Parts: sequence; C-alpha cells; structure tokens
Amino acid sequence: MAYTPPSSARPFTLHVPDQDLSEWRQLLQLSRLGPKTFENTQTKDNLGITYDWLSSAKDHWLNKYDWRAQESHINSFPNYKTTIDEIDVHFVALFSQKKDATPILFMHGWPGSFIEFLPMLELLRKKFEGKELPYHIVIPSLPGYTLSSGGPLDREWTKKDSAAVMEKLMRGLGFDKYFVQGGDVGSFLCRIMADEYESVAGVHVNLYITPTEPEREKLNDIETKAYDRALEWRKRGTAYAQEHGTRPSTIGHVLSSNPLALLAWIGEKFLEWSDETPPLDAILTNVSLYYFTDSFPRSIYPYRRLSGSTPEPTPSLEKPTGYSFFPKELFPGIKYIIENETKLVSFNVHERGGHFAALERPADLWDDVEAFVTKVTENESKL
Repeated sequence: MAYTPPSSARPFTLHVPDQDLSEWRQLLQLSRLGPKTFENTQTKDNLGITYDWLSSAKDHWLNKYDWRAQESHINSFPNYKTTIDEIDVHFVALFSQKKDATPILFMHGWPGSFIEFLPMLELLRKKFEGKELPYHIVIPSLPGYTLSSGGPLDREWTKKDSAAVMEKLMRGLGFDKYFVQGGDVGSFLCRIMADEYESVAGVHVNLYITPTEPEREKLNDIETKAYDRALEWRKRGTAYAQEHGTRPSTIGHVLSSNPLALLAWIGEKFLEWSDETPPLDAILTNVSLYYFTDSFPRSIYPYRRLSGSTPEPTPSLEKPTGYSFFPKELFPGIKYIIENETKLVSFNVHERGGHFAALERPADLWDDVEAFVTKVTENESKL
C-alpha cells in the first residue's frame, strides 16, 4: 500500500507578510555599524566579526539578497506542520511510495535550521529522479527553532522534551522503527531518543560529546590537529555559550531588537565554525528565518543545561552508531573513544568539512548515512 501522510500533517507554505519585510528593511537600513576599532579591523587574530564583513553583508542583505526567491526555494520542497503537545511542529519531508522504505529523521542544531539539509534533499531529488526513493526523509524545525513554536511559559523546556516531540512526530507519521541523524543539538536529541525509545533503530551523528579526554599518543595526525583546534576554541570561542546558558533573557532581548545585531551574532558562527565559508545567501537565509520568526530567544534553551548552572548528563549510546568525522568540527569525535563508548558500526573520515556538515558537505554526509543505514539493516536481517 502506498504511503500517504496522515491528515494531521498539514501542507505548509512559507510566506513572510509584506509588512514584516518592509519593517525589516527599514530597521536594517537605519541600523548603524559601530565605529571601526583595532579589534574589529583585525583579520589575523579572531577577535569576532569584522567591520568589513558586517558592512558588506549588511549591504548585500539590503540590496542584492532576495528573500522571496529563497522562500520559493524552501517551498519547492514538501513542507508540513503538525501539532504535538501544543507545539506547532514544522518539517520538510520526502516521502517514498516503496513499502519497505526506511524512515530517517535528520535534526539540526544552533544556530542552524532545517535549511542546512536542503542541499542534501536537492541531491536526493536528482539522484532518484524518475525512480522511487528508498527512504522517508524527515527534517523538522526543532521545537523553539524558526518555523516550529516554542515550549510553554510556565516551565523550563529541555532537550528531553524536544526528544519526546520528535518521537511523537515520527510515530504519528506511522513509523514504528526509524533511524536518527544529527549534529550539534540534534546529536544530543539523537542520544536521548536512542536511550528512551525502542523505535530508534540506529543513530548517526557528526558531533560526539564525551567527558573522556583523549590520550594524545593514541591519536593519528588528523585527530591531533582537530583536537588541538578544539582545545583552542574552548579557550577563545565559548563566551557566547556562557551568555546563552546563564543570561538567556538578556541576550534574547538584545538580538530580537535588531536584524544587524542578529546577523553579527549568528554570522560569526558560520564564518568561524565552517571549514569553507558557506555562500552568503545561505547565511542570510538562516539569519532571516531566525529574525522573521523571532525565534532566537526560543532556540537557546539547550544552553541552560549545556553551559549553565544545571548540567545535564548525555546518555550513553547502546544502539548501533555511525559517526562522520569532519576535521573542523568544534568537538571532533575520536575513533578509539567512540569505539569504547558506543556500539560503533561505521566511522567515516573526511578531509574537509566543519560544524555545519549537512550544509558544507551534503554529499559526504548523505553517503555516510546511507551506508550506515544499509549496514545496520542488513545486519539485522541476518539475525
């Protein structure tokens, strides 16, 4: 029987009202850059976003960037919304008509969004053009992020709450067994879901956080370089996380007030955390989504448990696990540690790529995920 999404999954078309666009343009135009300083004119030492980049990006956003074209591109994929536990959940999906299609849930992180995975979906549409996709691909906006609403105002929302919503999303779509994939916040949700729900068949991540510090003599050259880079980032690049975790209200007000401020805060992360800088339009689309949905304050809740005063342990991985190693990842996964701590099925090393793997290296990430899913499925069929 051919698959049909349930009626609870309502087709959705993104459209930002003309008035919102007009007000955004007026506010951005009137927003002034701070004065040039020694710090914001340096390119050798990373002291934050530079005056020249922010000035150029602002001009491009105002005079060359086309939000309506980006909106049309997003709408060229099947978008849906559904209501789960009073959360308005948005997701993009490519559903297969094959009876034995394998469901895979892809989850983004901060300051990303579902659009990180659109280049991968483009590849899949071309690869399987004219024939049936052997997978159900589901890519949500996580609760609190961009096109999905946030949690209630009368209690704290946690990663475990988001994991429960993601499980209900997949089960509500009719999938009793499915795979999960994620980076950044998505990787934490993958681990929680694998620990909590029998429906998760396997976990593939491109970020693996562990309290275990690697023994340097056990690292190869690629791992040593990645680890040293990560140590330097921990010293010089994590102030934002402390702000998110300890003063979320303040930074939420600051960045909701002004699109230029939001561009500086999020744009810095795409520049610093990527191996090769993504296209400026891709960065601006991501920032625009955050701005038009007023979702920045809603999106930083994970940091209260990651960088705040109430740390939350991440569950171990007992399900079949796959990992993609991208050398510019903020916390690179070390193979021997992941082998010791998980049921590792596949570990793929790439020479290029950073924190936003789906956006930077969509073909590499998809090939890894497909190979992992195939291996797990074949192993289970032999049991």
